[in-house]
Amino acid sequence: MNTATAAAAPQQAPPPAPRPGLRERKKQRTRDALLRAALELFTARGYEQTTVDDIARAVGVSQRTFFRYFPGKEEVAFAMQDMVEAHFMTSLRARPAHEPPLEALRRAVLDCWDSVREAVASIAPLELYLRMFRTIESTPVLLATHLRRSMEKEEHIAAVLAEREGLDVDADPRPRLVVAAFSGVLRVTGRLWSTGEDLTLDGLRSLTVRYLDQVGPALAGTWRTPNDPNRTDAPAEHTDA
Repeated sequence: MNTATAAAAPQQAPPPAPRPGLRERKKQRTRDALLRAALELFTARGYEQTTVDDIARAVGVSQRTFFRYFPGKEEVAFAMQDMVEAHFMTSLRARPAHEPPLEALRRAVLDCWDSVREAVASIAPLELYLRMFRTIESTPVLLATHLRRSMEKEEHIAAVLAEREGLDVDADPRPRLVVAAFSGVLRVTGRLWSTGEDLTLDGLRSLTVRYLDQVGPALAGTWRTPNDPNRTDAPAEHTDA
């Protein structure tokens, strides 16, 4: 077949991806059930008061079965966050190349929240995921782990931004600085949201957008009012001799 004929021939759609077999679906259901039970127990009873045995018993499986799916309590506590962060990284890599780095991060996190609802809901109610977010913020051992994991994630994001912009992340400080500012906003808004009254995903999204939109003016602008006597750049008052 010559090139012209090939171009005119109808393109065949790629074959559909094979559906997971019965065994794989059963394993996924078991993992999802363990994850959902863990979140329910962590948010109702407390993370430190919940054991692996409690989680396994809630699903009707053995402790040994639990460890087939999760190395321990910490991993199951952050499993949903791992999934959300994976969606965020996918969104970030898909952002148009012309977007400035901070705008790409902003758009990626908004795209992530738009797309992740269905993925979260396939495992556990969205409300339960949000309650677990608050549990992490209010549990010292989980918060410490969350901050450590956030630092590791920041390095990953900075490397992706540097590659996106054609920079050497170890030679140019800008990727790490932008990611530090972005991650700081997420930490501040997460803490404020978890102690506020609007405990919905839309509430978290709205608060985050409002704070992200203030990053540029906050870093570059002057905060004091023109009449503030403490302003070092305020013009001196003119007095007659």
